Amino acid sequence: MVGAACALYAARAGLDVIVVDRGPVAGGTTGAGEGNLLVSDKEPGPELRLALLSLRLWQELAAEEEFAAAVEYEPKGGLVVASSAESLAALTVLAAGQRAAGVRTVPVDAARLRDLEPHLAAGLAGGVLYPQDAQVMPTLAAAHLMRASGARLETGRAVTRILRGPDGAVRGVRTDRGDILAPAVVNAAGVAGAEVAALAGVALPVLPRRGFVLVTEPLPPRVRHKVYAADYVADVASDSAALQTSPVVEGTAAGPVLIGASRERVGFDRSFSLPVVRALAAGATRLFPFLAHVRAMRTYVGFRPYLPDHLPAIGPDPRVPGLFHACGHEGAGIGLATGTGRLLAQTLTGASPELDLTPFRPDRFDRPHRAHRSPRPGRPGGRSGRSGRAEPFGEEASP
Repeated sequence: MVGAACALYAARAGLDVIVVDRGPVAGGTTGAGEGNLLVSDKEPGPELRLALLSLRLWQELAAEEEFAAAVEYEPKGGLVVASSAESLAALTVLAAGQRAAGVRTVPVDAARLRDLEPHLAAGLAGGVLYPQDAQVMPTLAAAHLMRASGARLETGRAVTRILRGPDGAVRGVRTDRGDILAPAVVNAAGVAGAEVAALAGVALPVLPRRGFVLVTEPLPPRVRHKVYAADYVADVASDSAALQTSPVVEGTAAGPVLIGASRERVGFDRSFSLPVVRALAAGATRLFPFLAHVRAMRTYVGFRPYLPDHLPAIGPDPRVPGLFHACGHEGAGIGLATGTGRLLAQTLTGASPELDLTPFRPDRFDRPHRAHRSPRPGRPGGRSGRSGRAEPFGEEASP
């Protein structure tokens, strides 16, 4: 998704774009995502600013003819619920900080929760409604963004080397089907971002963070919003490599309900984990008891591209002129893709980016002081000319 968004905005800025991907469109993390476009799970700071920019751009795309229907864009809002008074107090503090940063938040007391979600469990302490949250079908969205870009797409083509001139600057890539010359290369390789960076001789500590999604049989609409427990925000922000699960439930336009979320760092182990899936099902039925009588049709697994400070790498790499990065978005890549693409296009064409890219610097992990993480109050539980060619790599672009 991030590569497709970079292609779209770079092309709209006048660049000649080639996208190289060793697999198919959305064959990696994007195809294993839920399609969330969220501000509700972002704490005040640089990621939330990027999310607000991205949501505005998603809304602009959705206003284009037939786009919203084609990608199943649903501006349905998110509902975060708290099971205890303590959890609700922390969620309220978080929402106040988000509201000060420009997020629309609506406090919901316990008595009103079931007005918003009639099938929610009884006994919850309250929650916060986030009207800006939305959802797309990620594989469709990536495909439509790619098509709309008009970029030349090279799938099934593995990048084996980033070519550099005598001065160290990028001059293209070598692939298993020959060289592609270009003055700028964008590493949008998702969980393979570290591998692609290494091809240019630089380090970017992208690690995979595994997650499972449980998919139910198709149902009539019963879950109106994206609904999740307040401790989900803490799990997103956690540095732990151990398994964490918190209930996240949302319907889809096609009928099935998607159930998450799990997080663990186990490398690229794709093996099925019954204990994880059981934990997801148990958490979902605590929120929505009717799900106990619904059949689960399948599960799928994906790997979030995790960076240690939970912020993506976006922008030019000062260590290699002509190398740009757009990866490490962890579980927020669908939502943050549009803003990332816009910012990359601005830097590629020499324009001033709409947001300060300092917190997203790709070389920040090389320096002794790398404290760019967002404050957590109230946590609930190199340029090329316009005639140049930019190459956003897809998620699975590295060899």
